[in-house]
Amino acid sequence: MNMIAMPLVAAVVTAIICLLVRRSPTTQRRVSILGGIVQLAVCIDLLVASMSGIQVLHVGNWTAPVGIALVVDPLSAALITLTALMGVSVLWFARHEVDDVDKRQGFHPLVHMLIFGVYGAFMTSDFFNLYVWFEVLLIASFALLVLGGGAKQTEAAVKYMALNLIGSMFFLFSLGLIYGAAGTLNMADLAVVIAQAREDGSAGIYDVASMLLVIAFGLKAGIFPLYFWLPASYHTPSVAVSALFAGLLTKVGLYSLTRTFTLVIPPGTGYAHDLLLVLGILTMILGVFGAAAQSEIRRILAVHIISQIGYLVVAVALATPLALAALVFYLIHIIIVKANLFLAGGLAARLGGGEYLYKMGGIARVSPMLAALFLISALSLAGLPPFSGFVAKLGVVMAAVEAQAYITVAAALGVGLLTLFSMLKIWYEGFWKDAPEGWEPHPPTPDFITHWGWRLAPIILVTVIILGLSVFAGPIFSYCELAAHQMLDQAGYIEAVLGPERAAEYSALNAAAQGGQP
Repeated sequence: MNMIAMPLVAAVVTAIICLLVRRSPTTQRRVSILGGIVQLAVCIDLLVASMSGIQVLHVGNWTAPVGIALVVDPLSAALITLTALMGVSVLWFARHEVDDVDKRQGFHPLVHMLIFGVYGAFMTSDFFNLYVWFEVLLIASFALLVLGGGAKQTEAAVKYMALNLIGSMFFLFSLGLIYGAAGTLNMADLAVVIAQAREDGSAGIYDVASMLLVIAFGLKAGIFPLYFWLPASYHTPSVAVSALFAGLLTKVGLYSLTRTFTLVIPPGTGYAHDLLLVLGILTMILGVFGAAAQSEIRRILAVHIISQIGYLVVAVALATPLALAALVFYLIHIIIVKANLFLAGGLAARLGGGEYLYKMGGIARVSPMLAALFLISALSLAGLPPFSGFVAKLGVVMAAVEAQAYITVAAALGVGLLTLFSMLKIWYEGFWKDAPEGWEPHPPTPDFITHWGWRLAPIILVTVIILGLSVFAGPIFSYCELAAHQMLDQAGYIEAVLGPERAAEYSALNAAAQGGQP
């Protein structure tokens, strides 16, 4: 079997087996974690293979644009590997955080189906199949959101589902316009068709469709002004589920924006990039101010997702080699850091007896290790040197300086300072200060004492990876530069998916548009 399909096959097979053994939580847990490890190994193999060139699988030997093509380039390889890593970490954490009732109700199968949908979204080269993968992960995420919950979770899930379905509706509207005009939804094929339309002066319909795609993907990514569903939902499920959501879900929308506005509608064409720059700045600013207004740990962290997405949208909008390299590094950094913050913050809330900061305190004395792990992730999120967040934000700032986008530079630096303030506020209020008078942090229960090491182990592992991003920032950024180069090499992607003739046609159209010779 082609290795490109193996992450998808491993995820769905694991989900099926977990469903079959759901009456035995112990067996189900072991199968689930083992399946996650297999997926991680396969994804690492694809990551290595992607360094030597774009990997393509034409499903059923039906060649694109007629058939379904799965494509793994350095960007998608990095993202599926991170998806598998976060899956293993969360499943490990869930060993003693998710009760047997939730496991029997489908926690493990749903997690693997969610990961299955994320893999597909990161590897597809076709807009319609992207829509299908969106729906797969949307259904799985909705089910996880309501799993074992009461009225609060159900209300959050309804908001989440309704607003994401609105995003899907805009996506379908855009696909209808694009297919009606182009007769294809394959991304590589569309790049050629739209380039021809711009040469002919008939690209207006694609500009309209691109605005609909900004709305559709922007809602799923959580950008301004479409982010209102996110802080209402991410803090309500179990810690394991909210960590998985925080690490992955908005990144699928961000990836879709990136792929669309580097390949299908490349920099220098249309108006979308200018709009994305404005939206990215507003998302950064309003996200960080929104976080300052919150008082619950996971709600604060959820709103900070919005702010961090703003940096990524700005990088997509700038779309220079440096900006896109910074984008890839930032994605690697934020997926790992944000998931870890939710895991550590969730455990802190369990120790403190609740999510509200003003009711917490003294957790650093109950568990110094947990306090240190949270602080490392918090400082990295804020972008304090020498942590990985500093490298990520510095790359975006340098790209903005290079593009003379000085308002963007000011916004990025200001938001970084406010993020540092917000993270230190959480750490001081929840971990360092004394507990409120007349109240002490909840001591660990016997279950916590027995399984405390299992709860901390995945957080320690991910923290080590966060520190590794800082220590090996140079080699990792070199990989990110390779990913950026391939993102801007539209002809190379088209050749890998459609063949050299179609790539030559695109290159000729691109040369003519720039006033050169084919």
